[in-house]
Amino acid sequence: MELMNRLLPEWQFGERHALVLDGVSPAQAYASIVPGLSAEDPLIARAIALREVPGRLLRALGLSRNALPPQPFGFHSFQWLGETPGREVAFGLAGRFWQLDYGLLPLADAAAFMALTDQPRLVLTVGVQPLAAHRCQLVTHPRVHCPNALQRRRFAPYWYAIRPVSGLIRQRLLRRIAALARAAQP
Repeated sequence: MELMNRLLPEWQFGERHALVLDGVSPAQAYASIVPGLSAEDPLIARAIALREVPGRLLRALGLSRNALPPQPFGFHSFQWLGETPGREVAFGLAGRFWQLDYGLLPLADAAAFMALTDQPRLVLTVGVQPLAAHRCQLVTHPRVHCPNALQRRRFAPYWYAIRPVSGLIRQRLLRRIAALARAAQP
């Protein structure tokens, strides 16, 4: 949580999902985080495609050229922000997430992310909490900070609309990371 708190000390929207892994070392769980996050998931792809339907319709009708991002949203859309080795990794986004094209702004690194104080920012961490030698807990936290009242009012309906599916996606990510960690155990 130290990394999360350093990257985004203030936030208005956030959640926490966790999964206990029995028979898995904290080191193996940690080593499985990035491969688990970057693996393709058909359900997640369908959820993102559904979210992008309005933009596709507007583009097909010739009503907007910017209704969609250049490629579908996915893990590649996030910027690596850092890690606490063996414990936690962090990724981020900045922009107007409620827009049809997500309104994402390019981020070069964690310093650029932290310097961008006038735009909504999201940090997603996935971490491992050791419980015993071969027992640990995977935890994911997304947090969003909107720096002004107008952005909070625009983001809030979007957050509450996507929150159930977003939670399902994070739970699936945790299960996929757990499956990779279990498969790699000796």
